[in-house]
Amino acid sequence: MMRNDPKLALIVSDSAKAQAGAAALRHSHSWVPPEEADVLVVLGGDGFLLHILHELLDNDELKPVYGMNLGTVGFLMNGQHDHVPIAQRIREAHRVPVRPLCMQATTQDGRKFSYYAINEVSLLRETRQTAKLEVRINGRMRMEELAGDGVLVATPVGSTAYNLSANGPILPLGSRMLALTPLSPFRPRRWKGAILPESAEVEFRVREPKKRPVAAVADQKEVRDVSTVRIIATAEMELTLLFDPGYTLEERIFAEQFQV
Repeated sequence: MMRNDPKLALIVSDSAKAQAGAAALRHSHSWVPPEEADVLVVLGGDGFLLHILHELLDNDELKPVYGMNLGTVGFLMNGQHDHVPIAQRIREAHRVPVRPLCMQATTQDGRKFSYYAINEVSLLRETRQTAKLEVRINGRMRMEELAGDGVLVATPVGSTAYNLSANGPILPLGSRMLALTPLSPFRPRRWKGAILPESAEVEFRVREPKKRPVAAVADQKEVRDVSTVRIIATAEMELTLLFDPGYTLEERIFAEQFQV
């Protein structure tokens, strides 16, 4: 629950649907600029919400975010309930903590990159050649060679996105777990992946990198021709999503597991 009078900022995607939905909302509340707000109200779809969350991470401004679905899927968003004032919805909203992954990638020529991922970090083959990856967990060798299209590490929030499409497990919020999921594995053929504690440090080393180049992607940010990738979840950059009572992200994650 929020305090009685949080200052709200309205952020709207440039889609026609979001702009139309924002027209009435703009007159229903006294909005403030984002830098002055206690809570950001984001109108659009999941992609736009993730864009705003990444901007918060980049600027080290970890303000709570309340999303309203004016996009397509809207898995991370709340529905539209025009009969309930926006200030009341924010006051009654449930808080969901989201810990992003920090990806630290080193390229074959020694350059280093660091990006955050809210959904997942993926390693993907760049050519028709199968990727070959060495997998270490907490510094210990767990798999000398994983051959396939690649591999990903997903958070609970991201476990219903790319991870689920790759037949990875759905992780309940609050589980403090990560999904390690292979992408079209060739060897070992029957390996389905693993569920790791959130505290685990995951490291991948690319085998035969010149012959089998691999790209690393933290949500939408890509680093090509990587040699090593290190992934950790970071509590220091924890984000907060707000959800209406009865419309929580946790409930939708449960629902996904019982779809037939």
